[in-house]
Amino acid sequence: MNGFELNDDQQAARDAAREFAQKRLKPLAQSFDEEEAIGREVYKEAAELGFFGLSTPEQYGGLGLDMVAYACVMEEIARASASFQICLTVHNSLASGAIIRAGNDEQKKRFLPKMASGEWIGAYCLSEPGSGSDAGSLTTAAVLDGDHYVLNGTKAWVSSAGFADVFIVFVSTDRSKGGRGVSCLIVEKNLPGMTLGKKEKKMGVRGSDTREISFKDTRVPKANLLGVQDEGFKIALAILDSGRIGIAAQATGIAQAALDEALAYAKERKQFGKTLAEFQATQFKLADMALGVEASRLLTWRAAHVFGKGRATREASMAKLFASETANKVAFQAVQIHGGNGYIREFAVERYYRDARITEIYEGTSEIQRLVIARELLRG
Repeated sequence: MNGFELNDDQQAARDAAREFAQKRLKPLAQSFDEEEAIGREVYKEAAELGFFGLSTPEQYGGLGLDMVAYACVMEEIARASASFQICLTVHNSLASGAIIRAGNDEQKKRFLPKMASGEWIGAYCLSEPGSGSDAGSLTTAAVLDGDHYVLNGTKAWVSSAGFADVFIVFVSTDRSKGGRGVSCLIVEKNLPGMTLGKKEKKMGVRGSDTREISFKDTRVPKANLLGVQDEGFKIALAILDSGRIGIAAQATGIAQAALDEALAYAKERKQFGKTLAEFQATQFKLADMALGVEASRLLTWRAAHVFGKGRATREASMAKLFASETANKVAFQAVQIHGGNGYIREFAVERYYRDARITEIYEGTSEIQRLVIARELLRG
C-alpha cells in the first residue's frame, strides 16, 4: 500500500476476490439466507482459489498476503455474502492466525498446511453462555492429567461449528487468577465428550453455521497447548485486532452492497414523474451513504497497514466501530430508499439490513470498542 493506492499484489487479490464473489457468491447469497446453509462445493471452490490460506506463510501452503490485501479480499467477499465471509475471516484471522502467532514448529507443520488448503476448517471458541464482553470471566475449565488436558464447559456462538475440523478453545487453567489463568488449546473435532448444540436461528448471516459446543471430560493432548499455560488471554487479545479488521472489512462490504442496490434502484424507480435519484432528498441520502463507505474503507485499510507493522489495537477498534455503525446506517437508508420494496425479501437490501446488525456485536460490541479506544487514548 502506497499512500491511498493498492500495490499490484493487493489489487490482484482484490480483483480475484471480486470475480469469485460476484460470479459465484452473489447469485447464491439469497439461497444461503433462506436455506440457512452454504453448500460444501462453495467452500471447495474458495479453497482452490487460496482463500483459506490468505495470510498463512507460503512455507505452509498459504498465499502469504499482507493484511491490506486480506482486508480487500474480505470486503469483496462480504459485499456478495456476509454469511460466507464470516467463515473465511474466522478461519484466517482467528483460527489460523492464532497458530501462526503462537504455535510451535510442530503445531504449524501439522495444522497450517491442511487449514491453508481448506481441507481443515478452523473455528474460534472464546465466548460462553455467561461470558461475552467479559471474556476473562470464562468458566470452561481444563485440568492437566498426565499428557492430556481434561476439558469441561460450554462455548457459545461458535461460527462454522457444525463442520469445522479445528477449534481454538480458550479455557481456564487457574480460576484463582481470572483472566491471567486462561490457556489456549487446539481441539480437533469429534473427540469423546465433545458435543455440538443445535444450529442457532439468527436474524442475519443466516448461512453461517453457529452453535454451542460442550465438553464433558474431553481429553486434549498436552501437545495441543498453544503458547504458554495461563497466558492464553494474551493470544486472544493479540488476534482480536486482526479479527476486528476482518469485521470492519465485512461491514464495509455490506455497506457497499447496500449502496450499490440503493443507487441502482434510485435511478430506475419513478414517483411523481421523476426517478428517485432526481429528488434532492434522495441525493443527500446517497451522498452520506457513499461518504460513510469510503471512510470505513480507508479506516480499515489504515488499521490493516498498521497491523502489518505491529500492534494496531486503537486503529482496529476505530475501524471496526466506525465501519459497523456505518453499515447499519447505510443499510437502513437503502431500505428507506426502496420504500415498501425494501421490506420484502425479493430485494437484497432487506438481507443487508439484517446482516449489518451483527457487525456491531461480535468481535467486541460498539460499547467495548469505545472503551478500548478511550483506554488507548488515555495511555498517551
